[in-house]
Amino acid sequence: MLPPQTSPSPPQGRLRPVSAADVRLHHLTVHGYRRAYRIAGQGPALLLIHGIGDSSATWTDLVPALARRHTVIAPDLLGHGASGKPRADYSVAAYANGMRDLLGVLGVDRATLVGHSLGGGVAMQFAYQFPERTERLVLVSAGGVGRTVNPVLRAVSLPGAEVLLAGLRLPGMRHAMRLCTELMRRLDTGLGQDAPELLGLVDALPDATARSAFIRTLRAVVDWRGQVVTMLDRCYLTEGMPVMLVWGSRDSVVPVDQAHTAHVAMPGSRLEIFEGAGHFPFHTDPMRFLALVEDFVATTEPADWDRERWRELLRAAGAGARNSPDPANERSAT
Repeated sequence: MLPPQTSPSPPQGRLRPVSAADVRLHHLTVHGYRRAYRIAGQGPALLLIHGIGDSSATWTDLVPALARRHTVIAPDLLGHGASGKPRADYSVAAYANGMRDLLGVLGVDRATLVGHSLGGGVAMQFAYQFPERTERLVLVSAGGVGRTVNPVLRAVSLPGAEVLLAGLRLPGMRHAMRLCTELMRRLDTGLGQDAPELLGLVDALPDATARSAFIRTLRAVVDWRGQVVTMLDRCYLTEGMPVMLVWGSRDSVVPVDQAHTAHVAMPGSRLEIFEGAGHFPFHTDPMRFLALVEDFVATTEPADWDRERWRELLRAAGAGARNSPDPANERSAT
């Protein structure tokens, strides 16, 4: 089922009401794989991309408000939620291609991308691969801007993780995990901040197929040393593209210092820190998050991609690299 074509935003002051019942799952097939997505509203497109092990349901409470002025599209990434879970390519580049193809089928040429965690990395990759289709970026506790990541994710990337995840489905394990997360919450730890969401990720892996897709996705971006994918070397290409970074000050999955690193690396970006929030700031304070996204879209112009400007940025960066000393050579020389 395909939605109506995107139309202009309603005039100022006239908002189209959207109810939670309007935000239901749709399905289509792309390249032979089942793709699930939620869509609501009309107007300029917002593409909401969830994190690893999650699904489009993470945005459900936000979509009705955002859909008053926008066409909001929230997919289940391949290997997640109600989408297919084949033995396939789960790299961020493949996910970016998947987002392009979904937008193409839906007749959407350009969008503002809102990406959380892994979805933030996918959004950045999309902007890199398809700058002409990217209007703005909202990166929420995004992966791909640093090496550090929670040790639990590093451990799950190791051989044998399939057995570990299967063990979490055994009788009694759910209760034990609840007690453990409640203890972390009472001790006021960072992981305790995100306990409900983290337990939900375990529930989202009910069988071997889902667990296999999860591990394939994780190993594409994380190994025992931390994150293996970074966009920092290409962040200068966001010059001229509106970017907003949203982070929780107590994010124990992707530490908040990576927000500051990305802010410096992305010229002209905005940075919003949710004090006391963990890895899901849009769950901790959804009203503030909604206000920030709506204000960001309203007060910025969509990126005006220019092929020649893109080339100039690439050439300038290449020239800078050629004129800079090579740290590896310096080390070997000493």
